[in-house]
Amino acid sequence: MERAFDDPLDLRPPATQCERRSDGSFILRSPHALPQPVRCVGEWLQDWAQRTPDAVAFAERVSPQAWNELTWAQTRERVGRLAQALLDLQLAQDDPVVVLSDNSLHHLLLMLACLQVGRAVCTVSSAYSRLSQDHAKVTSILKTLRPGLVYADNAQVYGPAIRAAQAAGLNMPVLLSHGAADLPGALVFDELAATVETPAVMQAFARITPDTVAKYLLTSGSTGMPKVVINTHRMLCANQEMLASAWLFLEHEKPVVVDWLPWSHTFGGNHNLHIVMRNGGTLVIDEGRPAPGLVEKSLANLVKWKPTLYFNVPRGLDLILPLLEADPEAARAFFSRLRMVFYAGAGMPQATWDRLQALSRRVRGQDLWLTTSWGATETAPAITLAHFRLERAGNIGIPLPGVDLKFVPNGGKLEMRVRGINVFPGYRHAPELTAQAFDEEGYYCIGDAGLLVDDEHPEKGIIFNGRVAEDFKLTTGTWVSVGTLRLKLVSALAPWAQDAVITGHDRDEVGALIFPSAAAAALPPTTLQDHIKTALKALKAEGGGSSQVPMRALVLGDPPSADGGEITDKGYINQRAVLTRRAPLVQALYEGGAGVITLK
Repeated sequence: MERAFDDPLDLRPPATQCERRSDGSFILRSPHALPQPVRCVGEWLQDWAQRTPDAVAFAERVSPQAWNELTWAQTRERVGRLAQALLDLQLAQDDPVVVLSDNSLHHLLLMLACLQVGRAVCTVSSAYSRLSQDHAKVTSILKTLRPGLVYADNAQVYGPAIRAAQAAGLNMPVLLSHGAADLPGALVFDELAATVETPAVMQAFARITPDTVAKYLLTSGSTGMPKVVINTHRMLCANQEMLASAWLFLEHEKPVVVDWLPWSHTFGGNHNLHIVMRNGGTLVIDEGRPAPGLVEKSLANLVKWKPTLYFNVPRGLDLILPLLEADPEAARAFFSRLRMVFYAGAGMPQATWDRLQALSRRVRGQDLWLTTSWGATETAPAITLAHFRLERAGNIGIPLPGVDLKFVPNGGKLEMRVRGINVFPGYRHAPELTAQAFDEEGYYCIGDAGLLVDDEHPEKGIIFNGRVAEDFKLTTGTWVSVGTLRLKLVSALAPWAQDAVITGHDRDEVGALIFPSAAAAALPPTTLQDHIKTALKALKAEGGGSSQVPMRALVLGDPPSADGGEITDKGYINQRAVLTRRAPLVQALYEGGAGVITLK
């Protein structure tokens, strides 16, 4: 599919305004006005149910050969029934509906029903319920949320977590799609979905304002218990207008998206789902995951549905790439309608970028549009967007209309802070945390750093420069930029490293804990160590000083633990959690324990 990167009918040409200050800080903003957002998320559903009632809106696999598909009209009809059922339950006004299970059509319909009548909804990462042994974390989360209703797909998987919360004193109605008889008093999804809609649904819909709470989203909780982020309808609707003002092709190309990213996170639940909602496209719920044995399911879904937009995290791309490279027919199907591959959630190693481009050239004879954005749960989520051609990984684009992006000197870096229509009003029931999140000018302090590609031409984009809090000093006083070095290291170690964690805080040299790839697992340990040592030597030969080269490394014997918080259900590594959980291995790394690879 031949695509121009400079077609003004497809992509708005990049432009920024820069306000420089005497203290070394500066502010970037778009020169373009933001179009007026719709009042609430439900407006999109109302619109497409009338304009394209028979177009497929959502699809979910129900067997190896069969799919359950819903048109926009069918979706609106079922959402109306569930919305009426929610009103009939007469839940306390401020109590959210909480979802414990993975993406599914039932999950989607319930979530849209909440949004249709002004009921806040919160999807909790299913890992807290599925993988935990004592369910203490999900119980604590439920106590914090105080749900009016808890939904889960089935009693067999989620029943133990629900019972644990009930045993801890939480008295809450429970709704189940399967196995309701196993939990006394549980409501049955299909019974609620048979409720007849009355005018009360549209009356409630009319009362929604842009400031009505749409969702509560939980932060990752890497430094403790998750914070509860308020997402209003204004935030969610404005963010989609921001994206559409740059991706002009959305006005004449309805997106087809095959997506596994969990709705408990803003990437999948706000960015991707709402792109389909706002633009009347099709969302295919992908039951696959970026994990061996599951990524094959994702590939099968991509081959069948042939997406126009593909969203993933770098780990997901790393795992699906070998399958595409080994199956030219599948690769041709995947690329046949593809306008772009969009990565976010973590930085992409340059090696992954190069492999994707090589595959695209081999399959369709041209480069692939690889692009990204940057944002947060607190910004619904996009702040910047690269709506222009990128030559390599690292550039996160430029500010979207409706936001001001401030760069503040901080510890040798430029900390990025954001203010705008898509920024959250605060954390639920946490005024002190909310106050701490904003600076004296009302900018949200996101904690990330960035720098301009070209100081004289800010429209060329921003280079992501890691988390300010993750960086550390060696005992020599030299700062180590963790995010930058991690990407550099993983690319240098390709194809032997799936990911890496940087060590060295308060030590005299940088080290690394390496999560091996599937290719590495097939090698004898000594051979793998030789490959890693060779790659580290090559890095050292490039120069750059002590902060740019790990002088020691240790290959880890087990994958990152989701239950231990080392990896999120989006598939990216939590550096702090790995260092905390594997502190003895960090100690062994510097004491020269068995398996330690050194350059000395």
